[in-house]
Amino acid sequence: MNNIRNFSIIAHIDHGKSTLADRMLELTNTIEVRKMREQVLDSMELERERGITIKMQPVRMIWRLSGPELGKEREYILNLIDTPGHIDFSYEVSRALKAVEGSILLVDSTQGVQAQTLTTLAMARDAGLTIIPVISKIDSPLARVAEVKEEIKKILNVKDEDILLVSGKTGEGVEALLWAVVERIPPPKIDDTQNTPFKALIFDFKYSNHTGVIIFVRVFGGEVKSGIDLEFKASGRKFIPIEVGTFSPDEKPKEILSSGEIGYIVTGIKESKIASVGDTVARFGAGTGALEGFMSPRPVVWASIYPESQDDFPNLKLALSRLSLSDSSFSYEEESSGVLGRGFRCGFLGMLHLEIITERLKREFNLSLVITMPSITYEVEFKNGSQKTIYSPVHFPEEHEIKKVREPWVLAVVITPKEYVGAIMQMLYDHEASVVDTEIFGDGRTKLMIEMPLRELMRNFFDEIKSVSSGYASLSYEVVGKREADVVRLDILVADEVVPAFARIVARRTAEMDAEKAVERLYKVLPRQMFTTKIQAKAFGRIISSRTMSAMKKDVTQHMYGGDITRKMKLREKQKKGKAKMKERGKVNIPHDVFLKMMRNE
Repeated sequence: MNNIRNFSIIAHIDHGKSTLADRMLELTNTIEVRKMREQVLDSMELERERGITIKMQPVRMIWRLSGPELGKEREYILNLIDTPGHIDFSYEVSRALKAVEGSILLVDSTQGVQAQTLTTLAMARDAGLTIIPVISKIDSPLARVAEVKEEIKKILNVKDEDILLVSGKTGEGVEALLWAVVERIPPPKIDDTQNTPFKALIFDFKYSNHTGVIIFVRVFGGEVKSGIDLEFKASGRKFIPIEVGTFSPDEKPKEILSSGEIGYIVTGIKESKIASVGDTVARFGAGTGALEGFMSPRPVVWASIYPESQDDFPNLKLALSRLSLSDSSFSYEEESSGVLGRGFRCGFLGMLHLEIITERLKREFNLSLVITMPSITYEVEFKNGSQKTIYSPVHFPEEHEIKKVREPWVLAVVITPKEYVGAIMQMLYDHEASVVDTEIFGDGRTKLMIEMPLRELMRNFFDEIKSVSSGYASLSYEVVGKREADVVRLDILVADEVVPAFARIVARRTAEMDAEKAVERLYKVLPRQMFTTKIQAKAFGRIISSRTMSAMKKDVTQHMYGGDITRKMKLREKQKKGKAKMKERGKVNIPHDVFLKMMRNE
């Protein structure tokens, strides 16, 4: 056990975690040369296409060392967990950090310390991990190694020689990094008691059509093998494992997983919501307590998903249940809309999580979908004294019924070059944000601590901050509680009929501006109808914006030649009455691409 090292790589998004992991796999001969490819630990097509890690991927590497200075050949077992860098998956990252003794803190030499670097570093410190600071991409012509070293020394309080330099692209410095892992990160603490009951932390899981849910675990006590009774502490479900093993990086069966090891357990369970990230799996009936830190994932963003054709509803239901088997943080429940038919109200960890789930539904299950505007939850106190949590803008009460509304707020960290601070301050004012604290960061950059409503963070805040800072600013945030909100429901009406998919909750102060924008946008993308169509926005119990779309016209007198003018007038009058009748009874069929354009705000 003294030769085991459990560690993870943590960093801001796109700082080179997966590329560094590739070089480690090459150096330890974990993967044959013919099977080697870029981002080998990113198995999903979507991950490889976007160049980001979405699902955590553990791997067990055997590093064999020999040489006269060592006396004899040594063999180290290095268990690496490659974690996602995006803020949406911060809970999963925190659980993965609980499964290891040390972390490599990777900082891009061209960008320096970013907002998410500080967030993941704080998590690693809270978990009591040994931290190895590493500067990556040192082969880049834009590398600022000396300046980035100063930044790391400031935040970690370390010496120059403690910071390692590597290039994931060329492999330079990777061997020295593996030596540092072996020398600096302690081996797992082992409970020597022979009769210690089995206990392990679930830091991730996936689903297989053949064997059911496969949980990824770090064993904290005892040992496990197939055929013994185990239970999930959070769900209370009992099961008998079919197989246990380790990752190389594919699953490799093993007879026993012992304390201190990282591996997988095949449960055989084919139901959702049984396994959860952060839960404890233990020997059934042994009276073992759960490991601390488990939380049920709390969705932050909500959106409704409807099939374009109602014939696809059963397929959508099946697809969502399949996805929830491999993602415990994704939740859904059935709902129906008069315009869109039957669909599902879904909860996500953030905007990226929403994007990934909808993209997977389209790719992996070949579904055409209508996705409503993303929204957050509001706590509404009514004038009659009752309270209700609102998940969908459609169910937000009318103005006269509300006494008080509360909404989630976030504490955000923005790190930006000082020349963009003025433009960012103006943008913060537009998004109801207030600056709590500022700090001059290394290399002439400024760190801003900001409080703002989560609702405003979703209103293109990330894109705007990248735009005003020419891509140099970075952002991380955490939800810090609820505060009173001054908001109102904005409904969009087409031909005097409310379209639920276009409903949204907006700030009272920007309601008229948002209404104008939404109406103008729909006016541009909605195809013209056979009758005059009104597009309106309603808030405060009245219409606050309106545009009229003229009807498609046809010259009904084009076949006539000569004769009295009254013949033509009769036909035109007839057409006029027909149009009026159509306007009275007609219904506007909104095409799927119109919903998409409105959601994306293209």
